[in-house]
Amino acid sequence: MDLASYADLAIELVNTQDRAGDGLRDLQGLTALVAQKPHLGGRVGHRDLDTMRGLRDQLRAIFAAAGAGDEDGAVERLNSLLIQHPIHPQLSRHDDHGWHVHLNEAGSIPDRYAARAAMGLAVKIGEQGIDRLGTCRAEGCGRVFFDTTANRSRRYCSDRCAASRHGVAAADRPQQPRVTEPLVAHRNGRRGPGHDDGAERPAGNTASRDGGQ
Repeated sequence: MDLASYADLAIELVNTQDRAGDGLRDLQGLTALVAQKPHLGGRVGHRDLDTMRGLRDQLRAIFAAAGAGDEDGAVERLNSLLIQHPIHPQLSRHDDHGWHVHLNEAGSIPDRYAARAAMGLAVKIGEQGIDRLGTCRAEGCGRVFFDTTANRSRRYCSDRCAASRHGVAAADRPQQPRVTEPLVAHRNGRRGPGHDDGAERPAGNTASRDGGQ
């Protein structure tokens, strides 16, 4: 069983709320969130919806603390979740597989979700580092992700947000003054527009003009 894979549950839950709207605005949204997860089967009610919203806030706070460089704060929040929602492993055998460790599927859906999400994050952080937790830097986005780049350089949740951010940055840069070619003063024997005919000219031969005096 790959416990680290459960970290995806944390990311998926946090990302139900972004600038596009709230995926947990009603029970239908919660049902859709857990529908494709066999280990989270069962009916959900309004109390479950409220609990899941609270869990989402707790998980987002972990990512926010990690992004702000507060590693101790992030770990403290995560450890608190692990205490509140401990996993319950058990040996299981099914689908012609031998005995293997499996997580108990008893309890409410929010409790099972929280236990798996918290444990997944803990294992992921222990293996790869807490600085892998990221929050999209595009204005107004707020989606979170787990940075898998070799140099820990990821800053955006998607290529779309990255492109949008670069576009905004380009638009915000001051425009350079437009350089135009200077007007030619004389072209084909004609003076260019704006030429001052009254401009100072070299003095002529006054001697010839005044009778040689």
